[in-house]
Amino acid sequence: MSDSLSSPSVQPFQYTRIEHLTPHADELTRIRKHLHQHPELAFAEHQTSNFMAQKLEEFGYAVTRGIGGTGLVGTLKNGTGTKRLGIRADMDALPIHECTGAAHASTVAGRMHACGHDGHMTMLLGAAKRLAEHRNFSGTLNLIFQPAEEKGFDSGAKAMVQDGLFDRFPCDAVFAMHNHPGAAQGRILLRRGAFMAAGDRVFVKILGVGGHAARPHLAADPLVAAAAIVTSLQTVVARNVDPAETAVVTVGRFRSGDALNVIPEMAEIGISVRSFSPAVRALLKKRITEIITGIAQAHDTQADIQYIEGYPVLINTPEAVDLAAQVAQDLMGPDAVELEHPQLTGSEDFAYMLQACPGALVRIGNGPLEKGRGLHNPGYDFNDANLPCGAAFWCQLAERFLR
Repeated sequence: MSDSLSSPSVQPFQYTRIEHLTPHADELTRIRKHLHQHPELAFAEHQTSNFMAQKLEEFGYAVTRGIGGTGLVGTLKNGTGTKRLGIRADMDALPIHECTGAAHASTVAGRMHACGHDGHMTMLLGAAKRLAEHRNFSGTLNLIFQPAEEKGFDSGAKAMVQDGLFDRFPCDAVFAMHNHPGAAQGRILLRRGAFMAAGDRVFVKILGVGGHAARPHLAADPLVAAAAIVTSLQTVVARNVDPAETAVVTVGRFRSGDALNVIPEMAEIGISVRSFSPAVRALLKKRITEIITGIAQAHDTQADIQYIEGYPVLINTPEAVDLAAQVAQDLMGPDAVELEHPQLTGSEDFAYMLQACPGALVRIGNGPLEKGRGLHNPGYDFNDANLPCGAAFWCQLAERFLR
């Protein structure tokens, strides 16, 4: 037969499978452990960024550096397709002293990859190499390596978007992946719409009049005022927010005084605020500000409030979630995919990219929560069994999207 489709020399198209990446597991693990040993903090990921750029250039990508600070994009075009896909990995570490005792533990005191960004980068590098070698796609692939996800506000994703990320590297969709301790290794967690909360921070100074502990009537005690504020803030969610809505107000910092016989001049409070809707977010800001101001005045003190609106709500595009689910079900099986995972009250600055471009954040299970292995814990470590899984996921997603 003359039909080329019937020719034995033509092989049917096959999407990437996990077993295609398994032979590279040792190489990926070495890369991940190297990155883990050399953590860098937000907007200071110079060595990390150079490492990513060099690897991408070795694979054949055109690399553009210095986007939003230390961010970079590796671009690979293939075929005649016009669709454009972005995949993002975060690069920064946290100011935490590692206590894992692992042979590959951080070599930098007070810094560690306690959120798995070393694994996120490695999964994307693994996919980058295979996609460059096999080129089972037609279109443009933009691999985004982002700084400063952990900063909390004025972060790396925001900086890259403001630096023209999607103007310079247009994408029809953008995706990211984050590991999820507490879910079985390799399990994929998804949700259409609002998935992760907006995260705001409040820095408060209560200014009073210091004095002798034995003569409190001659002072204006900021510590007592701050203590009353901490207690009253617990009523905001309990008594002001609709019970059908989700909100969190957590006081994570309280500092005041040094000596037992001294009434201090100042007390400091730090507050983390989480929400999923603009109305609730505005309500929380209003009530928190009113409570702090009112109680400070009632105690004859003054409140200096710095209310910083941080990451917005992370909203996944339904069509992007459906594609991610299709890929995950094909790779891991339908029982390993949770399509409507409950909302998460943590925050993620990938939300800024999703405000500018359709797409989705995917969560991948990191295994049991034991021995302090939760995120942002000094005992945390990324599960290397996810490296072939995550790399295969990115390969197949690119192959399906760029057809």
